Amino acid sequence: MEDGPPQDGPADDEGPRSPGPRRGVPVPADEPSPRSGAVSRRRMLALGAGGAALLAAGGAGVLGARSGGSRAAARTARPTAPFDPQTARDVLANRSRAVAGGDRTAFLATVSSAPAAFQDAQARLYDNLRRLPLDGWTERFAGTESANAEGGAAVVRVETRYRLRGFDRGDVARTRHLAFAPRSGAWTIVGDGSALGRRDDAEIWDAGPLTVVRGRSSLVIGDGGGLQGIAKHLDVAVPVVTGVVGKNWAQRAVALVPADERLAAALAGPDESLGQIAALATVAPSAGGGRGEDRVIVSPGTFGRLNALGRTVVLTHELTHVATGGATDRTTPLWLIEGFADYVGYKHAKVSVKSAASELRREVKAGRVPSALPAAADFAGSSDHLSQAYQEAWLACRMVAGRYGEATLVRLYRAAGRSPEAAALRSVLGLTRDRFVAQWRDYLKKELT
Repeated sequence: MEDGPPQDGPADDEGPRSPGPRRGVPVPADEPSPRSGAVSRRRMLALGAGGAALLAAGGAGVLGARSGGSRAAARTARPTAPFDPQTARDVLANRSRAVAGGDRTAFLATVSSAPAAFQDAQARLYDNLRRLPLDGWTERFAGTESANAEGGAAVVRVETRYRLRGFDRGDVARTRHLAFAPRSGAWTIVGDGSALGRRDDAEIWDAGPLTVVRGRSSLVIGDGGGLQGIAKHLDVAVPVVTGVVGKNWAQRAVALVPADERLAAALAGPDESLGQIAALATVAPSAGGGRGEDRVIVSPGTFGRLNALGRTVVLTHELTHVATGGATDRTTPLWLIEGFADYVGYKHAKVSVKSAASELRREVKAGRVPSALPAAADFAGSSDHLSQAYQEAWLACRMVAGRYGEATLVRLYRAAGRSPEAAALRSVLGLTRDRFVAQWRDYLKKELT
């Protein structure tokens, strides 16, 4: 624990989408299925009550809570002189220096005129920042939202930049809002931007007292439970992913584990609701407009209900999306992106195909063999075919690896990131799409009946 501040991989994947609850049924105790709410950067697969049984062993409210719910702007007196942005720049520079130098008194002095709840929230912020392995943390004035808010306060937009030492390649940028008001002849911080309805970007330092666990290849940060175990699972998953996709990725991972489900949802992205999702791979935006920095968000409640095998499969699935750059692909079909991640996730899992694909097996045994590969709509949250879609995609990739070799599956993934699906199938496998689907349908009947 730390206390203190090619072999090219497959092609990148696309921006977030959100499937809904996974439905499943229990499997025999001697064959626990690791099927989970494995959540990709572009899609989130939820874990319903049945799916949880497979893996069980044997917004605005968050923002208000972290800011102290301050509406101080409405209680300030009007200034005698107009707001000068340079004042905010100077205050923010003082805060940045205080964090870098470990000067808690100087940091809290910048909010000494704010309501007590806001001061308390800022004290928690400072303490959490000092627990993180930061390689720089700065606040920069990014614009004035209102220079004449209620009571004469000025609300400014702040760009926070930071980097996690040893893991981030560049600075991450997050947006915050602070309210300034005149006190004793000087402008000082008196609250956040809630008086204007402004929402801040969530970050893990908005959690309760943080713990930082460093594994061989992982950094796990949070106020949730089981951080040591998550680091161990990630350390196991990294070489598994590298063994399939190659070494052309960072081969390390940052996981954020908030105890508050609302904060986990906020970390996942605006207006996201994780529900029963176990984990989510996402990208924190770059300060320089680059690719950004990978994060795995662990949803505490759902992840805690998984057994050891399920946790490893979930995190291996997510790291596969991290390794393949899953935030940028606009070409690769959804079935290949998710099927490939499940293929890697299941690679060393000791679970039978029939157990892992139990929902699809029931369909096939009843004579309802799918006629086509799952479409994007099948992965949507409202889809009644969600569980089957992931199982169909996994078995399509498993078939390719089994018949043509794992290296060929990787080549197919890369090719599908550069060219249309039909062209990739033809160039890598020598098959038309219809012929590929026919082989896959035969494979489903063979494996599931």
